[in-house]
Amino acid sequence: MNARTALLAGATGLVGGQVLSRLLADPLYERVTVLSRRPLEVSHAKLDVRIVDFAALAEDDVPAVEDVYITLGTTMKAAGSRQAFRAVDHHHVVTVARLARLAGARRIALCSAIGASPTARAFYLRVKGEAERDVVGLEYASTHIFRPSLLLGARAESRPAERLGVVLAPVFAPLLAGPLRPYRPVRVERLAAAMTRTLATAGPGTRVHTYGDFVTA
Repeated sequence: MNARTALLAGATGLVGGQVLSRLLADPLYERVTVLSRRPLEVSHAKLDVRIVDFAALAEDDVPAVEDVYITLGTTMKAAGSRQAFRAVDHHHVVTVARLARLAGARRIALCSAIGASPTARAFYLRVKGEAERDVVGLEYASTHIFRPSLLLGARAESRPAERLGVVLAPVFAPLLAGPLRPYRPVRVERLAAAMTRTLATAGPGTRVHTYGDFVTA
């Protein structure tokens, strides 16, 4: 299989950090370009880190690549307002996807959230759904949307509600069966594995991935 190039936006986050580790270790990729607001505490011969302002991202910031991984995301608390949240979880996401598409990218993996929909009543899920819709509209040859529920992993920032969820997850996860199975918590390592393995063998078309796809990765 010919070596590929990849672009990753969101490498400093919980999911993005795991995706980056897998991409750097994967012989499928000869170059991995990361778009980041700040320097990374990682160095590697095939890693190209570009410090950017996502609000002013331009074509020159995005090199020619084949595969795109977007794990950008924030919280309402960190963003401070609905407008600021939408800027990150929609505008920045779609801008990266659009510029990468212009740079020749053919495959994309987007980390979203379970329940995302442009018509969702919850603002968070509605913004996520709008981002999904607009990324699909860019008409990549292969588009893969990943919708995890609660993510299990060590975050740099404090999220009390998620910490409580992690504690309760082993008790309640077995009760989430049938149509509720997609809402089961998932280890972030499994999600990252699913994202990278999916693009490695992706065929044409658009597909949404939930819990069942993560645990078999």
